[in-house]
Amino acid sequence: MSRYSLIVLSLLLITGLVGCASFTPPAPDDPYFAPKIPDVPKHQRVSNGSLFSTNSQMLLYEDRKANQVGDIITVILTEVTDASKQADTETKKESDVSLPNPIIGGRNYTFNSGQSSFEMDIGMESEFKGEAESKQSNKLNGTISVTVQNVLPNGNLIVRGEKWITLNQGDEFIRVSGIIRPQDITSDNTAPSSRLANARIQYSGTGAVADANSHGWLARFFNSSWWPF
Repeated sequence: MSRYSLIVLSLLLITGLVGCASFTPPAPDDPYFAPKIPDVPKHQRVSNGSLFSTNSQMLLYEDRKANQVGDIITVILTEVTDASKQADTETKKESDVSLPNPIIGGRNYTFNSGQSSFEMDIGMESEFKGEAESKQSNKLNGTISVTVQNVLPNGNLIVRGEKWITLNQGDEFIRVSGIIRPQDITSDNTAPSSRLANARIQYSGTGAVADANSHGWLARFFNSSWWPF
């Protein structure tokens, strides 16, 4: 084996080991998506002799919607994306340079009785044509319940949560995070995913089925931009 082959093989092994070490498969009970538990309020003395109590909320003219840390909101996933891009480029360039025989002393000057001359003709032609087309379509429907992680000063709610489904040959999970306005929460305490600001929606899976549908680390290296050929 040549020295060049050993160097290339060593680089591939190092790249593979680094890639395997840096990739951590997702797992349930991620602390980032864990439900937010509100602080337990201190025990307050309840005053007797009145129908109104400051320790409880009685909303007579509005729906009970999530507005505090720890409240639950059901996000309705209605994500549909459709993208299409097409490019067509064509360039053409032609050049022609001609140099006739010089005229010296009133006559056309040549060599060897007209068999050779100074006449010169240079031509160049260049043409390029490129076409590219890309189409992508995605659709995601479903529901996931998330919890309010924080309430911003303007009243907007930071929500986050995940849902894991265990199947025969692996797990499927949905993770959602974002910011939602209280006005976008409906009376049944649901909100469409299209109303989430700074939304992060992740739908994927782990297990034998997911592994069979993905390339190995060496195949990913050859298909990546790091491969110079």
